Amino acid sequence: MGGSNSAIAFQRTICLILTAIIMIQLFSQLSHAEVKNYAEDWDEDITITGGRTILVEEISATWCTSCAEIDPFLQQVADAHGSRISIVTYHPTDGEDAFQPEAAKYRIERMKSINSDVGATPSFVVESGELRVGPDSWPDVQKDILKEETSRQEFSKLSFTISKLGQQYSATIGSIELLEVEYETQLTFMLMAHEMEVPDEFFNPGEDYRDRVVIATSSCNLNSNSLSNVGFSNVSGTNCLDDFTVNFPANGKFSLILIHESTDSSVQLNSNYGSTLGVVEFAYRDIEIKNDSNFMPLVFFSLIAIGTILVIYDRKNA
Repeated sequence: MGGSNSAIAFQRTICLILTAIIMIQLFSQLSHAEVKNYAEDWDEDITITGGRTILVEEISATWCTSCAEIDPFLQQVADAHGSRISIVTYHPTDGEDAFQPEAAKYRIERMKSINSDVGATPSFVVESGELRVGPDSWPDVQKDILKEETSRQEFSKLSFTISKLGQQYSATIGSIELLEVEYETQLTFMLMAHEMEVPDEFFNPGEDYRDRVVIATSSCNLNSNSLSNVGFSNVSGTNCLDDFTVNFPANGKFSLILIHESTDSSVQLNSNYGSTLGVVEFAYRDIEIKNDSNFMPLVFFSLIAIGTILVIYDRKNA
């Protein structure tokens, strides 16, 4: 009897693992990301659509030795996950970091309004969830990501169009379908720089460059259509859903993220409103993420492998 129960439990566990694999691959198909090769010319408008992407926020510093060890690995993780996650990195205003962007300071303060313990480097938060501190916490971060991927059934459908106009980029809101919630929300553009060089005068235990450095953020309050801007060269718009636009210099590799999230005042009233409602990312850098992958071969071979495991297990317990 005990052997029968253990066999059933084992089979259920295997089924759950297979379900998780299939769901992640399905989510990958439904979450559309656009990555333009930095080596290619840019002479057309690009429209990005999506919303299911999971936001992973990191606090890092150029002087931090453990950060320098894990950051190159994180870029590989971001590439491997493709459109499923967006990893953004905030560098603190601490008098020692080489970058100290004002936009990062703003976003860190928002994180602290949700969890006052935020601040250590490196630290990670997946969708305003548990604070994970140190490189050793990365397995927990991966679990948090998987949990969010499998539980996010509804999300805002987001879109924006980005253009290159001379020495400036311009991104404007496109067709959007927003989730309805009981609190005030905003649309937020966030700009990250890739391969940002660390100046020689700063202590640097790592590589010469850092990736995913948040350098600008701008939000449009969906209730009042009011705009805020930290770091973009210009922002404009009379209606968040019609013409919200950000501009920034054509200078190096970057990622631009559009987020549907609660307003700062909403988060301050209730920290449970911290999770995003929708995220989509556009990247202009070296590594391409292919969006036409087919998850069916993975499912097929997973079924064969799991079937084989179950047969072997049943024979051993016969």
